[in-house]
Amino acid sequence: MIEIEDMRAFVEVAGGGGFTRAAARLGVAKSVVSRRIAKMERDLGVQLLSRSTRGVTLTEAGAEFRQRSELIIGAFDEARDAAAAHRGQVAGKLRLAAPTAFARLLAPTLVQMGQTHPRLEIDVSFTDRVVDMIAERFDVAIRIGALPDSSLMARRIAPIRSVVAASPDYLEKMGRPETPADLARHSCLLYAMSPVGGWSFRIGGRWTQIQVAGRFRSDNGETIVDWAVAGLGVCNSPSFLVEDQIADGRLEQLFTDYPTPEFGIYVVRPPGGEATARVKLLTDSLAERLSRCPGR
Repeated sequence: MIEIEDMRAFVEVAGGGGFTRAAARLGVAKSVVSRRIAKMERDLGVQLLSRSTRGVTLTEAGAEFRQRSELIIGAFDEARDAAAAHRGQVAGKLRLAAPTAFARLLAPTLVQMGQTHPRLEIDVSFTDRVVDMIAERFDVAIRIGALPDSSLMARRIAPIRSVVAASPDYLEKMGRPETPADLARHSCLLYAMSPVGGWSFRIGGRWTQIQVAGRFRSDNGETIVDWAVAGLGVCNSPSFLVEDQIADGRLEQLFTDYPTPEFGIYVVRPPGGEATARVKLLTDSLAERLSRCPGR
């Protein structure tokens, strides 16, 4: 008899293109995934996957079985969520992607969720790249900044501004920039994922983009802050990344008279249907926690 976990293993292999990635996502050994799918093929009497040295591909029967299996798994997970909700519990696996720099803010929320809901599984990937939520089978992702147009469903859970800062050692050596225009004479620490070529400030009642340059560039926000603390240049970082360093004097905030644009922290999920209980729990919990954090 085919079991739901056998079916889930097959869907993960089909979606991820291989047994190794599927095993990692399911948290089991590769041999377990292989046995489950072999058992299912024996029970069905049909080959679902074509295996070769280059990987696995779906057979015609496998493609049809995958489509129907995804519907069955989705219905099963919804039924489990509904039953758990009657006990005030949330169950199942939540697969989440978030920026590396957001780990410090996100961790307490995940701890609380895990303690309150013992049947909830959390699989979180911290990465600064923009993941393909559908292809990589993420339930939800945290994104910071302006969102590009897409088919993803998004909820803004908190506002955020960037803070321009530098270390006392850097300012003593290079001088303190008094206005954003002075950044042309300074080494700026650049965020590689930024879609624009400059930093924006409100100057004289209008938004102005200041072109900046520097020797150091990274796609990791925490690395940029570390560089700023080390005196390598001026950073323009989300407030939650630099508030501790400013509070203890490792960094000094610049341009307090020149506001930076307000962006948002968003929870995004793939299109279609209502958000699952797991996604709703994360969204509501994180929004509530961020509402109590100063400096967002």
